[in-house]
Amino acid sequence: MGGLVTLIIILVLVLWVFLSGLYVVPQQRAYIIERFGKFLKVSGAGIHVKVPFVDRIATKTSLRVNQLMVKVETKTLDNVFVTVVVSTQFRVEAQNVAKAYYELQDPAGQLRSYMEDALRSAIPMLTLDDAFARKDDVASDVQKTVGAEMARFGFTVVKTLITSIDPSNQVKAAMDSINAAQREKEATRERAEANRIAIETQAAAEAERTRLQGEGQANYRREIANGIVDQIKSLQAVGMNIDEVNNVVLFNQYLDVMRSLSESKNAKTVVLPASTPGGYGELFTQMTNSMVSAQEAQNTTTLGGSDTGSSAR
Repeated sequence: MGGLVTLIIILVLVLWVFLSGLYVVPQQRAYIIERFGKFLKVSGAGIHVKVPFVDRIATKTSLRVNQLMVKVETKTLDNVFVTVVVSTQFRVEAQNVAKAYYELQDPAGQLRSYMEDALRSAIPMLTLDDAFARKDDVASDVQKTVGAEMARFGFTVVKTLITSIDPSNQVKAAMDSINAAQREKEATRERAEANRIAIETQAAAEAERTRLQGEGQANYRREIANGIVDQIKSLQAVGMNIDEVNNVVLFNQYLDVMRSLSESKNAKTVVLPASTPGGYGELFTQMTNSMVSAQEAQNTTTLGGSDTGSSAR
């Protein structure tokens, strides 16, 4: 009976020792195995066997991408202090798991130091506006610089992103004021341009209206003149002499003027000869005599000037 118990105990111990030598590595993980404190191998995903009490799992390394947030305060080329927030993604290279474990004690801390140093070297070379406009270029340069350093220790810097460039509140207020002033300047320029176009359009419209009014007035007067000419020709065709024709034409114009005055809505006082058309004859005689007198005076002046010139010669 005692021998059976001993056998069971031995079998249990053997099974426990055997099972303790088995280990399973999950996907995207790597285990570093040491034998008596010395590096032995790197085990990838799957089931593995190690020598119990001789080999041990030194560390369990993740091969997935890790993210590290870095916040750096620095100043730009135009002496503006800004807080830059950078997000960097990194991971251990599968073929360099042992190097990454044995070379760096604190990979995240070392990466943070490299990022801060690279940012404090890159941002001061740019003005504040350039830092905002070229942040992708800055992130790319920082990634190349830091990536080259971390590659020596078995790490890969996958991506670096500048997520925030935050100046002080006073600088933000000043930038907002500058932008508002620039937009107001542009708006004023556009309003002035719109006013100029409106003035030019109105001036062109006024000029066109004046031209059309002139053409209409000229056409109106031309038609009146043509009508008078036709009327004179018609009267001459029936045997009237030129004096009679003139009397008829003037009388018709006289009647037209009287009709226009009578139809006008404005109040008027018109002084006319006492007898019509006898009064019209007197009016016509006075107008004719005045025109004849003016013509004789002009002829006399012309002759007097000619005589004076002859005497001088």
